[in-house]
Amino acid sequence: MRTIAAAVMITLAVVAIAEAQIGTDSPFSRRVKVQPFPEGLEWLNTSEPVELESLRGKFVLLDFWTYCCINCMHVLPELKKLEKAYPNELVVIGVHSAKFEGEQQTENIKEAVLRHKIEHPVVNDSRLLLWRRFGVNTWPTLLLIDPQGYAVWGQKGEATFEQLDAVLKKGLAYYKRKGLLEAKPIKFDLEAAEVQPTPLRFPGKVLADETGRRLFIADSNHNRIVVTDLDGKLIETVGAGAVGRADGDCATAQFQQPQGMALDGDSLYVADTENHLIRKVDLKNKRVSTIAGLGYQSRVAPPMDRFSVPLKTPLNSPWALWVHDGDLYIAMAGPHQIWRMSLKRPQTTVHAGNGREDIVDGRLAPRAPYQMGFSSFAQPSGLASDGSWLYVADSEGSSIRAVPFAKRVANAKSQVRTLVGTAHLPSARLFTFGDVDGRGREVRLQHPLGVAYYKGKLYVADTYNNKIKVINPSDGTTRTLVGDKQPGSSDTPPRFNEPAGISAAAGKLYIADTNNHAIRVVDLEESNRVKTLSIAGLKQP
Repeated sequence: MRTIAAAVMITLAVVAIAEAQIGTDSPFSRRVKVQPFPEGLEWLNTSEPVELESLRGKFVLLDFWTYCCINCMHVLPELKKLEKAYPNELVVIGVHSAKFEGEQQTENIKEAVLRHKIEHPVVNDSRLLLWRRFGVNTWPTLLLIDPQGYAVWGQKGEATFEQLDAVLKKGLAYYKRKGLLEAKPIKFDLEAAEVQPTPLRFPGKVLADETGRRLFIADSNHNRIVVTDLDGKLIETVGAGAVGRADGDCATAQFQQPQGMALDGDSLYVADTENHLIRKVDLKNKRVSTIAGLGYQSRVAPPMDRFSVPLKTPLNSPWALWVHDGDLYIAMAGPHQIWRMSLKRPQTTVHAGNGREDIVDGRLAPRAPYQMGFSSFAQPSGLASDGSWLYVADSEGSSIRAVPFAKRVANAKSQVRTLVGTAHLPSARLFTFGDVDGRGREVRLQHPLGVAYYKGKLYVADTYNNKIKVINPSDGTTRTLVGDKQPGSSDTPPRFNEPAGISAAAGKLYIADTNNHAIRVVDLEESNRVKTLSIAGLKQP
């Protein structure tokens, strides 16, 4: 999350541990005894706390993660592949060690477990007991425990299935030969078993079209786009609902966790996030096509200061989109950058961000990745514009940024700047957050995922504060519009549960209230009255 590090053995800061001597034919050169898990921790995806002693005979992989983190999200599908490859020999345990205040709550972690379809036990390490015990300092971190209860391998940063598979294969034959492997599956009671179907499932983003009086909803966990009118009358759905990336007609096309959208005439552009693609929906001819990406995550530094061919360039978690003057701007959450793609010719380039995860103002983008002296972003996740500036919900830095459209910097006014947030701090920019209204530098947000511009004001989905806030872009003055920080789903008083998407049209704000599986409407012309949008006839796919 902070930086994707090279594969290294992590240092185990365990009190009174003993290193075990093993045979010279062992695939692991060093083993460190692991103590039992502390008592009193809250567990998910299991009916009772998991004891390491009960997992003897299995490889156990600890995944230290926090659900806000894009790098942690990238690891989850790799772990899922590994679990399917080794259902009898491996148990994965997620150790959720929260960054943000909101992430410490077990109920919020449960929603993340359901959203990401995690099928292994997860322990809430809210007091960072396990984090400190194992000397962890990076999200994500992986630690492998052998069938005898010894830590034998670890890595900071993202890891692929291929890397993890190679480590496991190296050990399986040895432990099987020694008679130490117990190849029987263990079943856990998953949170998903209690879930009731809902018409929308974790909607991530929403786009209101005032001219066409349409509402486009990224029904993310149903892998589709729902189209209604502004009053909620169902018009159509785009996508069959099954996970995939097939192009074709709107009824059979496939997506995987779509997020942000942008509209240009009869073309709806979709950030197909977990497919790492940009899709185009031809609303007139009812066709879906892929216009950027290769269908897998880019794991290398992006090309800087040069153009690349969109359909020959891998993407990395595109999260939000905006169309301006013939270009499609992409909040590329994975490499912490804003990309620009021409809609007139096949070319893509980095528009802003040096690739470092940070909140730093300044010049747009360097000629080489990670070069200092240029702007830095931290998991940009929402885009909006007043026609002159591109506004960015920079989630991991809990900041709202302003990015010039100019392709070359002419003066200070055409550099990246921070409206509210942490760019002015000398350190801890990614770890300074809260819930403070006020002006400019005194404002604090908590992991905002969405931003909308409407009639001279910016409206922000302050996601982990469960609020909608309004910002004056001229001076950064910020106040709470609706929400009282308490998670909930009531219209009176207005309460939200991790709202992530926001758009404005016809005097109203439309909000993707993600954990409530709902779209909420704030009437700006009726004292900010809140109601939940009803979509008659919509069913889960």
